[in-house]
Amino acid sequence: MLVSLSEVMNRRGEPLYVEAETGFDVFRMNGVDYPVKNKTQVRLTIKSPSPKRVLIQAEAEYVLSAPCDRCLKEVELSFPLRFQQEVDFSKQEEQPGSLEEISCISGYDLDVDRLIFEELLVAFPAKVLCKEDCRGICNICGADLNAGECGCSRAEAAGEEHLDPRMAAVRDIFKNFTGSS
Repeated sequence: MLVSLSEVMNRRGEPLYVEAETGFDVFRMNGVDYPVKNKTQVRLTIKSPSPKRVLIQAEAEYVLSAPCDRCLKEVELSFPLRFQQEVDFSKQEEQPGSLEEISCISGYDLDVDRLIFEELLVAFPAKVLCKEDCRGICNICGADLNAGECGCSRAEAAGEEHLDPRMAAVRDIFKNFTGSS
């Protein structure tokens, strides 16, 4: 959804209140889709304190579904989004390209979908965990270790016969360094 900021600048101090729906039900980042489980309308308050200046405030709540990075169980991530930015269009006229840091504004239009996407991108965690002490899955049989031990002998699996063959050169260097054969 696009919101015209020039309309607000013509109101001279009278705020514009907008409730907008975003047009996406899937958040895509780095080629991975994260379904939107729940979302509120984006509540925008846009004011023009002086000619060619606009204050944009936005609030929304999004809940996304993402797999745990260790055990792959689905995790619901809640994002309470708060955005506030003052935009001075007179600087744009003096120095073209000065609004490049605010990529959700094109000309005098605010792209609400782009704004929410960028806020989700910044708020998304580097690592998604179902719980802080998630034990993940067994690298031999794939069993969920949070449910208990799987029965595999991972101690044996840690032996040389299960090592990645690409690591053979590193293993040989380590053996020569430690003096063991």
